[in-house]
Amino acid sequence: MLAQLLRKTAHSVPAGVLRWFANLWSPFFGAGIKITYISPDYRLIRVRMKLRWYNKNYVGTHFGGSMYAMTDPFYMLMLINILGRDYIVWDKGANIEFLKPGRSTLSVTFTLDDAQIKAIKHKADTEEKYVFELPVEVLDDAGKVVARVSKSLYVRSKLTARN
Repeated sequence: MLAQLLRKTAHSVPAGVLRWFANLWSPFFGAGIKITYISPDYRLIRVRMKLRWYNKNYVGTHFGGSMYAMTDPFYMLMLINILGRDYIVWDKGANIEFLKPGRSTLSVTFTLDDAQIKAIKHKADTEEKYVFELPVEVLDDAGKVVARVSKSLYVRSKLTARN
């Protein structure tokens, strides 16, 4: 139900409201994933996950699926809200590389700058579809990289698709 509400109101949800609802969403809540900040313009999102008994794997470190989940929807959500109703945005795929065990609170920071957004819009406006990769790193409390994730996204202009 929560996912349906967010999907219906995409492009118009204030960042604070999205953060509040997303923190209650069962896949995040159940894994202990917490969105700590979403900038009002959706160009910056911070996420963290404490190591708890319910998100540990067999050897006592962060479960890899939870580490991936904390990176999953954010670039897509950012672009949906930044680009607006004239664009279709989908997660297309991902690749995760685990570099070391996660034994402390993990954090991820997602950013999109003006140059990236301008390039994405240009490609989506001039090509039938634009598929591209955005990297993000999962860091431990010491700032060391625990995992690298590459998100593959699909963006298409609704206006270009009509012509």
